[in-house]
Formats: sequence, structure tokens, C-alpha cells
Amino acid sequence: MRLGREVQALPRSGGLIFDLTGKVALVTGSGGGLGLEIARGLAQAGALVALHGRDAARLAAVGEARFETCVADLADEAATGAAVAALAARHGRIDILVNNAGGRDRRPVEALDRAAVRALIEIDLIAPFDLVRHVLPHMPAGGRIINVTSIAGPIARGGDAAYTAAKGGLDALTRALAAELGPRGITVNAIAPGFFATDANREMVEDAEVTAHLARRTSLGRWGEPAEIAGAAVFLASPAAAYVTGQTIAVDGGYLAHF
Repeated sequence: MRLGREVQALPRSGGLIFDLTGKVALVTGSGGGLGLEIARGLAQAGALVALHGRDAARLAAVGEARFETCVADLADEAATGAAVAALAARHGRIDILVNNAGGRDRRPVEALDRAAVRALIEIDLIAPFDLVRHVLPHMPAGGRIINVTSIAGPIARGGDAAYTAAKGGLDALTRALAAELGPRGITVNAIAPGFFATDANREMVEDAEVTAHLARRTSLGRWGEPAEIAGAAVFLASPAAAYVTGQTIAVDGGYLAHF
């Protein structure tokens, strides 16, 4: 007995259930850090990947011919829409959207005025919402939307209220979009990174107290290496995750599971 719409059977041999050959992917905020590692993982699995950022020179400095670039300031809705439309026009569709670009403002509540909170919510929550709106007309059934949230969504620490609120909102948006877009055959999931040894975190990486905290607090007892984020993205973008939607996968070395 068959229930619901027809679905394509998964390959039963080799590594083909993770094959992204022929898929077109846009990864925002991918000029470096976790975004670049996600882009590399998708490209290695066969996808045609567009790196995104505000600075064309920084994207060019990545120096990997397998990527094309998409330059736009996500604070500019018109520019974002035009960049997405141009990418779709070149390839006929966008199969994978990874909303990775984001910001952080670690300050106490009393130090954050309304403008600062709005600026953070604009980049961490409203920009992903806008990108989904712009990409959807070009995304076929089988499309994948992956939001990069944070373990600061479900848990919190002092001095980080605006970021935690924005990432918690992105978690909620992930579930809402999964419910809305499922009938169109599009899955929506999120990746919540823990502590990764990126250039942006260099000061913390070099702080012996932070490293000691992670040794005690994470199940694996260490910082994550940036390349270790890519596997979750490839999984969620691939046929292997065809029946996974509305979920947030923590890639955190066991931080959320460990106390």
C-alpha cells in the first residue's frame, strides 16, 4: 500500500545516498569559518556551490576554482533578491540554501539599546527569512533549506541575551517553515554548532580557562575543528535526509548532552 505522494527510492549501494552531483547550493556568510567549511563539504559531495559575502575580494581570496561567488549585503533586501535571482538565472534553480551568515553582540542587557538588538535580529533572523522568500520561487521539490543556529538557542549564558533570542527565533522559524514547505517537498532543518576553533573564536581558543571548561563540559573534551561541521550539512542536503525535517542537529561535541 502506498501512502501520500510518490518518492524516489534511495540508492542501496556505494555512498550515493550522500551524492549531491548536479545540485545548486547557496551558502551565506561563506567567505571563511564554518560557512566555508560547509561549502567545501557540499562541493566535495558534488554540488555546485556559490560562496556568499559582502566583500568580493574576501570571496576571491578563498582561491578555489570550484566555487562561484554571490556578493550581496544581506541588510539590503533589494540587493539580496537580485543576487539570488542572478544565481538562479545562471543555473535554472537553487536546490540548497544554507543560512549561515550571522552576527553576535556579547554585552549585558543594560548595554544593549534597541538599535543594537534590532541590528542583531536583522542579520540572525530576518535575513534568513528574506533569503527563504527570495529562493523559494527557484527551489524545486526535493529542495533543502538548512539554517545554522547555535547551542545558544536552547541554552543561555549571561551577557548574550540578544544573540540567544535571535537564534532561538531561528530554531522556531525552522520548525514553522518545515510545516509550511513540507507539502511542496522541501525540507527545512537546522544545525546548532557548539564551540569551534575558528578564526573568529581565536581569542577564546587561546584562553586556557575556556579550553579547560570545554575539557570538563563537553563529552568529547575538546574544541570542534571547523571541518567537522560539514558532515551534518551534507547529510541534511542529501537524499539520506529525505524524511528529516523540522529538526535541529547539535554539532557540539556533546555539550548539550553533558553535565
